[in-house]
Amino acid sequence: MINKKSKIFIAGHNGMVGSAVLRKLKSNNYKNLITIEKKSLNFLDQKKTKSFLIKKKPDFVVVCAAVVGGIEYNRKYKSKFLYENLQIQNNLIHGAYLAGVRNLIFLGSSCMYPKKTKIPINEEQLLTGSPEETNDAYVLAKISGLKLCEFYSKNFKVNYKTLMPCNIYGPGDTYDLKKSHFYPALIKKILLAKKNKKKFIEIWGSGTPRREVLHVDDLADAIIYFMNKKIKDYYINIGSGKEFSIVWYAKFLMKKMGLKFKIKLKKSMPDGVKSKLINSSKARRYGWKPKINLSHGFISTIEDYKLKN
Repeated sequence: MINKKSKIFIAGHNGMVGSAVLRKLKSNNYKNLITIEKKSLNFLDQKKTKSFLIKKKPDFVVVCAAVVGGIEYNRKYKSKFLYENLQIQNNLIHGAYLAGVRNLIFLGSSCMYPKKTKIPINEEQLLTGSPEETNDAYVLAKISGLKLCEFYSKNFKVNYKTLMPCNIYGPGDTYDLKKSHFYPALIKKILLAKKNKKKFIEIWGSGTPRREVLHVDDLADAIIYFMNKKIKDYYINIGSGKEFSIVWYAKFLMKKMGLKFKIKLKKSMPDGVKSKLINSSKARRYGWKPKINLSHGFISTIEDYKLKN
């Protein structure tokens, strides 16, 4: 539980989720917020991370810092994704414990679930099968962070919880086609097609995989909601409850932009899992639900894209 005077450290405050959490906390009049730039502290450095946390003594830590990226970036840099994510989260979680921090939220992901599993996916399905091969390094790191939080909570009586969101979109996203997730990549491809006067956009894979998306401001709202909520669960799904195919999203975005292009499928590229719809009924029972629909969310996302391009 937090109050307006609580010292809250947001690790990764310049990232997509961290910046949204920071905006939301400020708008809700939380004044005692702690951040630090990467050039001043690299969370890969265990000694400096521990010293920083002991010096600042936050009441609550939100771990948003991570190495992230789309399918191709995940597939190409597996060693980086595994090593750096393990180091970052271990240093922050263990450092928080050594600094006497009693409350922490770790950001997981719906991709932590097995490749083959029952849809919609509930929390009990974690570790019941093998992960999707294209992002297994990231998955292994994130599951380790989740379990570290769970075991510290059990062994040391602290309140370290993990939230597992579906695909996130919105302001602060990256639109680099080599690194981005599917939603910002589609926006980039559509607007590049317009700029270059092309007749089609290219979609990797079959276009049939279905994805659930959640606006980053809804995720920030969920993080703050559960910072103020006592829950018995060690990890919990955070999703919108709706999923659509990649081709559907492409057509939706083109319609919103008033554009129309043919869709060319690059079937030599991997699809990833066919569906990742998560069951967020636990979060709903605790009283949280998303507020931003796709049409509303698109507006802030396209405004963000235009600011960066």
